[in-house]
Amino acid sequence: MSMTEQIWTEYHRKLLSFIKKRVSDDAMAEDILQEIFVKVHRRIDSLKEEIKLESWLYQIARNTVYDYYRTHKPTETLPEELIQPDIEQNESAKQELESCLEPMINQLSERYRDAVYLSEIKGMNQKDVAIQQGISLSGVKSRIQRGRKLLKGLLQDCCEIELDKKNKLVDFSKKPGKEDCC
Repeated sequence: MSMTEQIWTEYHRKLLSFIKKRVSDDAMAEDILQEIFVKVHRRIDSLKEEIKLESWLYQIARNTVYDYYRTHKPTETLPEELIQPDIEQNESAKQELESCLEPMINQLSERYRDAVYLSEIKGMNQKDVAIQQGISLSGVKSRIQRGRKLLKGLLQDCCEIELDKKNKLVDFSKKPGKEDCC
């Protein structure tokens, strides 16, 4: 009896149970089990220590189940309201929102306004802002962080902002009664 056959005899039921806990379709679980044993057969020579056989098998099983989920994603058409707007619309919303930021930054107290303006609008790094303002780097970091927090509050009071999963701007609209906030 070959090594692969011995492994099949000893582990196929355990591995099938392991797979069925993670995959609801029994037929698919059987297919995944077959795929695992094909991988085991091909890679059995790479196993250096037989004592680690069981953990090696379960690692192959986990990876094969992960691969199954990666390759079997649903392919249904998304409803119209869930389709992400095109990039031009995102860029347009971003430019419009940026035009609101400068007037809002001007509403901040001078100590925060200057630090935020120099770092966010002018694009200066924090070290250069510290030198220009004649304060420590940690002082500038603190001012920028607090200024951003205040700016975020002003923005949330004025606008409804929609972000995607990566926190990128998708769209925004001004809240009712706040049309003139910037």
